[in-house]
Amino acid sequence: MQSSCEISSNSIRKFRPEVFKAPRDFVQPIFADQPIVLEIGAGVGLHALSFARENPDFQVFAVERTAEKFQKFHQSFLSERSQNLTPIHADAIPWVVHALPPACLQQVFILYPNPEPKNPAQRWFNMPFMQFLLSRMKPNATLTLASNITEYLDEAEQQLINLWQLPYQCSAVTTERRTHFEIKYMERGEACGQLLVTKPAGFETLFDTFSPESLRLASLGNSV
Repeated sequence: MQSSCEISSNSIRKFRPEVFKAPRDFVQPIFADQPIVLEIGAGVGLHALSFARENPDFQVFAVERTAEKFQKFHQSFLSERSQNLTPIHADAIPWVVHALPPACLQQVFILYPNPEPKNPAQRWFNMPFMQFLLSRMKPNATLTLASNITEYLDEAEQQLINLWQLPYQCSAVTTERRTHFEIKYMERGEACGQLLVTKPAGFETLFDTFSPESLRLASLGNSV
């Protein structure tokens, strides 16, 4: 398998984690001795809450950028008081850059993301950030991408083959009801699908040694 370091040299853009400032009111997370799960675009938290409830031995971080959705998510979280779930109101990219050390994630969920019809470069598997996200995943960790848009999944699949060169499984969503979008689409009779991507052992990226601490040290150096 070609390494991500070689793959990235063929990419049009290069991801630069050092340009991202920490989100407003950022608090460095405290990691328990548990497998860590990240959900990007958690919406009102239906999946994050149920996953945390059903998997008490996992530590779940669920990031949502939209204020209205996060407010509803946080209200539900307060009513449940999940001890192993942390809701985060932030843009996922700077939060991941500043919060997560290399090779810490066991699972990642990106469920029904905005398809960005006017800006395909902002789709997750088209973004240079994807290599950084892969560097945060443990060997054999998985990333689940779900969508009701066939073209979105087809494009992501081609990127997995041609750019990221990662193993994956493609399947139809049949019984899951993980998010309000998934419930709505399936009640309409729309077909939903998902890609289950695995990061193989030995998969290398440009950011395998890049840590949040290095950002803080660089920031201190620039302030002197």
